Amino acid sequence: MSAGSVALVVPTDFGIPDLYELGIPAAVFGTPQPDLANPWYEMWLCGTESRTPAPFTLRTTHGLEDIARADTVIVPWVPEEVIEDNAPVPPDLVTALRNAHDAGARIVSLCVGAFALAEAGLLDGRRATAHWMHTALLAERYPKVQVDDSVLYVDDGNILTSAGMTAGLDLCLHLVRHDLGAHVANQLARRMVVPAHRPGGQSQFIDLSIPATDDQGLTPVLDWARERLDEPLTINSLARQAAVSPRTFYRRLHAATGTTPLQWLLNERIARAQELLESTDLSVEKIAALSGIGTANNLRHHFLKQVGVSPTDYRRAFPRQPR
Repeated sequence: MSAGSVALVVPTDFGIPDLYELGIPAAVFGTPQPDLANPWYEMWLCGTESRTPAPFTLRTTHGLEDIARADTVIVPWVPEEVIEDNAPVPPDLVTALRNAHDAGARIVSLCVGAFALAEAGLLDGRRATAHWMHTALLAERYPKVQVDDSVLYVDDGNILTSAGMTAGLDLCLHLVRHDLGAHVANQLARRMVVPAHRPGGQSQFIDLSIPATDDQGLTPVLDWARERLDEPLTINSLARQAAVSPRTFYRRLHAATGTTPLQWLLNERIARAQELLESTDLSVEKIAALSGIGTANNLRHHFLKQVGVSPTDYRRAFPRQPR
């Protein structure tokens, strides 16, 4: 269990459209949460060279050369002219990213930051994503990259990429979950008033033609289901609770979350299992039952497929901490 240092790459000057991508990792990694994990992340603002006039300037404490010393490097964007005018990615940033990768850093991009990783050759032969509006351009410029425009984020081990806007927040919380465990990530998400966990494979394309009242109407049903994950839940039972037909419930949940009811249930049950592994000494068999996955073998199968390690290895990585 380790937080470590996070180098957030920012230009010395930046425009208003970039503030959101900067604010996401700053909010997640830059605000200490000593009651959740102590020490928290150590965040560095690593500035690039100033190139053009901009309405804002940001005082940084580190230079690009320092990112090679960080545990995690986050590139939240590239200059607008890289996307709009086919300008080159700043060479000093490309060199710094290669040096950081060679030094063993975990490299992360948000939205169009993937163009910097691709220019550095870090995405060659890898699956990656960016905002769907720019994935075609990313694939055209960097044909060696396996661009996937249908997902929120891609975790390819030491290289991670995300789509735009809130998908960047999903990826940052995914990093916290990986580093500090499900309990810490869930509590942080609750403080930020955002969903605790959206898997990276969830679709970028949410059907916004469904009225907002439909999404809000799902909340009591989903909360009801979370309180009964150890019970046999089906699409029919969820639809009855929502007072709609199974077909309508399926459509509304998929439109609101980009996933199916059964996959949503599995995601919630795996998240429950993670919390129980971290916070209790219960056996894997008991945790499988309490999370609604059934048998220990079922839990091992789904846990390994979704989390990447066995329940036992996960518990070993996140030993029980006093709450």
